[in-house]
Amino acid sequence: MAALIDLHTHSTASDGTFSPEELVKLAYEKGLKALALTDHDTIAGLSAAEIETQRLNLAFVPGVEISVKFEGPGHCHLLGYFIDYHNEILLETLSRLHEAREKRNAQMVEKLRALGIPVSLEELEEMAGGGEIGRPHMAQLLVQKGIVKDFDEAFEKFLGKGKTAYVPKARLTPEEAIAVIREAGGLTSLAHPYYLGLSREETRTYVASLKEKGLVAIEAYYTDHDEEYTAFCLQMAKDFGLLVSGGSDFHGANKPEIELGRGKGNLAIPYRIYEELYAFWSANRGQPLS
Repeated sequence: MAALIDLHTHSTASDGTFSPEELVKLAYEKGLKALALTDHDTIAGLSAAEIETQRLNLAFVPGVEISVKFEGPGHCHLLGYFIDYHNEILLETLSRLHEAREKRNAQMVEKLRALGIPVSLEELEEMAGGGEIGRPHMAQLLVQKGIVKDFDEAFEKFLGKGKTAYVPKARLTPEEAIAVIREAGGLTSLAHPYYLGLSREETRTYVASLKEKGLVAIEAYYTDHDEEYTAFCLQMAKDFGLLVSGGSDFHGANKPEIELGRGKGNLAIPYRIYEELYAFWSANRGQPLS
């Protein structure tokens, strides 16, 4: 069997349900040969994950997923790979995002309480187990309290963009996010381009603009990309001189339909994807492809 990888995963440091160590052990048990931990706006789980990958002799990509400002129907996330997670500018930037997230969480809790829904920050903190509190934790709490039947209903009724308890998230511009990732010695990949919500031509135009800002790769292999969309992303990568990345967006029980390394059964990301990204990073340390 060919060596497989997963370069888009989440742990309890953000909104996943596996600790960094548990995530690495699961990757090892599934036979993956390379793993990236890319928690939302935090590097808190990277040290523990890296220690465990060294113990199990698993190639590790220290990463982060950053939400960026996007004027479009969907949303844009950028993945930082091979980052130096001790870099002061990166840490300062993520600290600012953390403070903004805490303010947003408090505002969303107040909106839910104003709707007569009994929730508290203390409950969410316990649920997050010391990790970053996010909307998935709020959805989980609403399910536990019987307010909604599942995560989808929680977002459709209360937590989704434009819904009654929604508060916009503080975001960097794409230029700022790419610059911070490069400052930390990393390279930037566009996560799940399908969720930009753009037409094919609009997507090509947007990807071209990101390439000019320093984008290095595009996540062609992704859980919610079908064969046709994956082929479209691979062609974009070829046309714009970008590398290719891929991952499941594994969150554990918060997205139970997604299996580590396999997505919804549709993923088989070859080890050469990791090798090509690593080779570029080693040679260029985050500089954009020419």
